[in-house]
Amino acid sequence: MSELSFPLRIGIAGLGTVGSGVVKLLQVNGGRLATVLGRPIELVAVSARTRSKKRNIGIEGIAWMDDPRALARRPDIEVFVELMGEADGLAKAAVETALGAGKHVVTANKALLARHGRELALLAEQHGVTLAFEAAVAGGIPVIKTIREALVGNEIVRVYGILNGTCNYILTQMQEEGRSFAEVLSEAQALGYAEADPSFDVGGHDTAHKLTILACLAFSTDIAFEEIHREGIDTITPEDIEAADDLGYRIKLLGVALKTPGGIEARVHPAMVPKHSAIAEVSGVTNAIAIEGDFVGNLLLVGAGAGAAATASAVVSDIADIARGPRSGYPFILPARTLKPYARATLGLHQGAYYVRMAVYDRPGAMAAIASRMGEQDISIESIVQRRPRSALPGIGARLAPGELAPLVMITHETTEAAMRRALAAIEADGKVSGRPQMIRIEKL
Repeated sequence: MSELSFPLRIGIAGLGTVGSGVVKLLQVNGGRLATVLGRPIELVAVSARTRSKKRNIGIEGIAWMDDPRALARRPDIEVFVELMGEADGLAKAAVETALGAGKHVVTANKALLARHGRELALLAEQHGVTLAFEAAVAGGIPVIKTIREALVGNEIVRVYGILNGTCNYILTQMQEEGRSFAEVLSEAQALGYAEADPSFDVGGHDTAHKLTILACLAFSTDIAFEEIHREGIDTITPEDIEAADDLGYRIKLLGVALKTPGGIEARVHPAMVPKHSAIAEVSGVTNAIAIEGDFVGNLLLVGAGAGAAATASAVVSDIADIARGPRSGYPFILPARTLKPYARATLGLHQGAYYVRMAVYDRPGAMAAIASRMGEQDISIESIVQRRPRSALPGIGARLAPGELAPLVMITHETTEAAMRRALAAIEADGKVSGRPQMIRIEKL
């Protein structure tokens, strides 16, 4: 009997949405997988926070472990599948236990990898086992394998994309229906697209975790999650969405990582992207990741970025790789000990065009003062539009009484972010505008 005829025995820690999805996939497609791989995948044991919870999967006859660390030490499993989530605590301890015991590890835990990826990779390499994490970024989109395997002959110069389906859904609904951020967020929570505490998604944290992993793979650099510039979408208004549409753009929350002469630039923020670009057409909860290589050029991967089925598919793809037998390579392409220290590019030196929206008091000299502040920073204005307030009725002009607020939108020519922030801070301090001016980067794609 061939060695590959023996089953690959696995244990799963975490039976939430993704864990249950993996169990279901193995139950539905287990026979096909055994035929394709030449050996069956056998689920030996599971662990979860609550044993009594009702689940729509059959786990009768499968051993139950209350402690995931005990599951990780079981001598009768070869692969430990970690689907508990969280960057520290039991998840980290269980993964370390499994690697230390010589078990292969498959995880979908982006937070764990973003914060501890290098040290876990070192541990896996020390014990000669696999640390696989296709499901940690963009759900069912095979972006990890694309960078690690298909594009290994390329020098990656930029990776960017829509990495959070919740934010993309909210911005899509605001675009299509003209509703406010708060209103659409409430709907997203009711539909299960957003958590009760949505800050992890809408604040850009989730995207930053994923971008950390992608940047580490793409640039062979040990990038710290805390070093990534992060902005969320909670300040985006219907006025911004409408202005972007009039100017030929869509607003998307992007994660962007690129090489520059001054180091690696890694940032998460709302951006205006041209309507004609492929990424502008990505709507709803869909994810999209663009990769630029020096030989392959530009690639765009689009698909389901979350959900039980798509993420389970990615988890099982990693399990299948292990079932096929020993594989060459390291978790982050190069040995973890050789990853370059992170050299962060100064974000203020970032060059680009910007969208600015501000509510200007209709007073003599207000516009001249704003133009003067821009001029002091050598910022050239491409276009400037005084928009009619949204409350104005169709057909009625936006004539304002002295001292009322005039919505003003401007587009700049290319300048640095530092110059923009200095100019806007001075404008705000002058008292010519109400509130903080809104600034959104215009991203060249």
